[in-house]
Amino acid sequence: MKPTTSAADFPAPLDRHSEPIRPEWIDYNGHMNVAYYVLAFDSATDVFFEAMGFGAAWRTASGRSFFAVDAHVRYVGELRPGERLAVATQLLSADAKRLRYFHTMRNAATGAVAATAEFLSLQVDMVTRRVVPFAADDQARIDAVVRAHTILPVPPAAGRGIALPPLLPSGRKD
Repeated sequence: MKPTTSAADFPAPLDRHSEPIRPEWIDYNGHMNVAYYVLAFDSATDVFFEAMGFGAAWRTASGRSFFAVDAHVRYVGELRPGERLAVATQLLSADAKRLRYFHTMRNAATGAVAATAEFLSLQVDMVTRRVVPFAADDQARIDAVVRAHTILPVPPAAGRGIALPPLLPSGRKD
């Protein structure tokens, strides 16, 4: 896909990643192991970045890349042997150096949500290994995707963290 600078040219959400559940991804509970959800989300991130013009050619030419610095994964449903997953990605926000995006993984056949993941990534100069601002043309492409994705509602799970009431000093809850 050609990099976009027009919001009208960018799908909202981007839903181009799909793959089968591999036998080696199945754990002793008979479903996809948690580690492979993250692997599939990482593959979906690569597809998303490529669609925005931040693929291998851009990394080589610019000397820059993205590092994930925060993630929150929610496991909502099971994926089992023989099934296929599909991931849709939404850019939630961006600034001069960061991208915040949200993946929704579904069972490709049933459409049932299997997991969600929210990531924050920083652009990094690969020589200095330091965070750097986006170049003007890169920022223009990001802004176009933000405009395209603002038509979507923010997923209810976006921005959520993990919470559980603390235990009392005795180790029990009342």
